[in-house]
Amino acid sequence: MSDNDKTRVYAPDFLTELFRNPLDQGYADAAKRKAIAGEPRGWRATGVRVVSALTLVAVGFLLVVAYRQTVADEPSRSQARAGLVDQIGQRQDATDALQREADQLRDEVARQRDAVLDDRDAARLRDQEAAAGLARVRGDGVEVRLDDAPDAVDAVTGAGKPDLGRVLDRDLQEIANALWSAGAEAISINDQRLTATSTIRAAGSAILVDFRPVKRPYVVRAIGPDDLDDDFKDSDTARLFRALVEDEGMSFSVRQVDNLTLPAASDPHLRYATPSPTATPTPRATEGGK
Repeated sequence: MSDNDKTRVYAPDFLTELFRNPLDQGYADAAKRKAIAGEPRGWRATGVRVVSALTLVAVGFLLVVAYRQTVADEPSRSQARAGLVDQIGQRQDATDALQREADQLRDEVARQRDAVLDDRDAARLRDQEAAAGLARVRGDGVEVRLDDAPDAVDAVTGAGKPDLGRVLDRDLQEIANALWSAGAEAISINDQRLTATSTIRAAGSAILVDFRPVKRPYVVRAIGPDDLDDDFKDSDTARLFRALVEDEGMSFSVRQVDNLTLPAASDPHLRYATPSPTATPTPRATEGGK
């Protein structure tokens, strides 16, 4: 062994030192001074008790003030929340009334149009509207019902568990895509007809179908061929949700329904590009700069 190895000092690692000397040196010094001087007496002891009492009184006063302020503000917050809920309900009712009026006007336009067109053109136009989701359709199909699992609460602590049984927007997307793949010709979610431009997305804790909120339980109806029910039940999506029923308590059911009626979707607002009239094609470069 070399002289350098003999004189080298190996310092203990941090964890070893922590377990060996768990008490900070400053606390140890304070404990020694207290052991030598003893407990404070006379005016020192009185001062300590007075300061402690004043501190407790101040903390208690602040807690009482904060509690009274919270209680005083609660009625105004509740009123504001109730007012917002009422406004949402009124706007929803107004939207539903306008939608019913639009449906009536659409039916009147269809009747006037059919009176002008011949039978062949009118039938072809009705078929195209039904395929695009712009007309009511009727036929046999399936009904898929989906709902959240009951609120999960830990039996020991009473705290809420991770809610893995909650229905998400992508769950409805997967069910709709699985029904399309199984041969569905028309689909609606809570009476909201799906079209080629439909969106299913989340906004906070709500699920929106074409920007309109849908509430639980979620009912997905589809019209299609006779084997639509069997093909959907055999899909990977249906197997996934059956597993969620077993593991997380989610509600999921599929049944065949005769003579379903799906409503028409709202008129789409299509946006498309048009070529600029002043645009000129750029000459393509040739080899050698010619």
